[in-house]
Amino acid sequence: MSSTQTAPLTYLDVVDICDNVHIHRQGSSIFDSAYNSEILIPFHLSDSAGSPAIGLLRPIIIEQLRLENERSKRLGFPETWVMRLDSPDFIVSSKRGSAGPSPRVSFRAGVDTPAARTAVMKELCKRWRDQGTFADVCGPTKWRDEMYPIYADPFGVHDYHVDGADVKRLNYAFEMERSACALFGVVTYGIHMTVYDEVVDEHGRKSLRMWVPTRALTKPTFPGYLDNTVAGGIPSGMPMFESLVKECMEEASIQPDVVRKYARAVGAISYFYRTSKGWLQPEIEYVYDIIIPPNVDPAPFTPRPLDGEVESFEFVSHGQLLTQLRAGLFKPNCGLVIIDLFIRLGYITPDNEPDFMKIINRLHGDFDYGQW
Repeated sequence: MSSTQTAPLTYLDVVDICDNVHIHRQGSSIFDSAYNSEILIPFHLSDSAGSPAIGLLRPIIIEQLRLENERSKRLGFPETWVMRLDSPDFIVSSKRGSAGPSPRVSFRAGVDTPAARTAVMKELCKRWRDQGTFADVCGPTKWRDEMYPIYADPFGVHDYHVDGADVKRLNYAFEMERSACALFGVVTYGIHMTVYDEVVDEHGRKSLRMWVPTRALTKPTFPGYLDNTVAGGIPSGMPMFESLVKECMEEASIQPDVVRKYARAVGAISYFYRTSKGWLQPEIEYVYDIIIPPNVDPAPFTPRPLDGEVESFEFVSHGQLLTQLRAGLFKPNCGLVIIDLFIRLGYITPDNEPDFMKIINRLHGDFDYGQW
């Protein structure tokens, strides 16, 4: 990993790197003005009126789903995807189109339960993996073998199907392979935790010290970048805090009893990230802190690599942390979590940061979901 920055990034620059999708609607077309005005097609749970949008599909995915329908017909199966595009002669384009009926893609009638949708997505994603379709996203070297939950309301309750539950009352819609989520532009969720303390100098000025890991060079995404002390995705069926407990042990060797006693939920951030290859990742991260208590044995709060996802941890001073952040050395979403921490602790204020309100709003975006 190397940084090509010649001038230090501003805090707003750090936000721009991660929250880099700008959705607009013109007539029936949704497009990303930050990415050559590429047309994006809403992905709905069903073709019925009022069915919620759960993702945004790029033109290349629309074309692939058309091929999937053709394959189903050749095999004598019903088409899986209902594709309501501008017209039968809809041309997949990277530019915005003209006004008309709003295009959309959805599961066919009959694929209308969490189990049925999950089965469709599981078969599809595994076949794409094995055939090398979108190998840079969900191919064998990118495959995570971890299921992520997809919700009808991305800002709603994180429930899950259990035996005997009324599936029609669930917000949980289905689950799918983690690595393939960016292909369908669905909202995903994670946890980020910072382990830190604050020290006061002889002049009464506070400064921060934080445990910062370096991501392993074998990681499928952002190898070698700096990260938050503990971070990870929330797997399907697991509550947020239990995901945190699991990740703390697996990534950092922080014992569950320490996490349960000292970790505190302090908020959330949300942003819409497009990868360098153009894939869409709207994400919500639940944020936690562990403040190292004064005058205690620091050993229980000292992270150590365990599962191979982290090369090393370093207890970084405030000045070093700022230098690393402004050099672009952190994984993009981790930079946002650090900025959020600086705001909560009073290091970034309306008096010392001219872009304060822009930053606040961008840290808590809604993916322009009303436009979907």
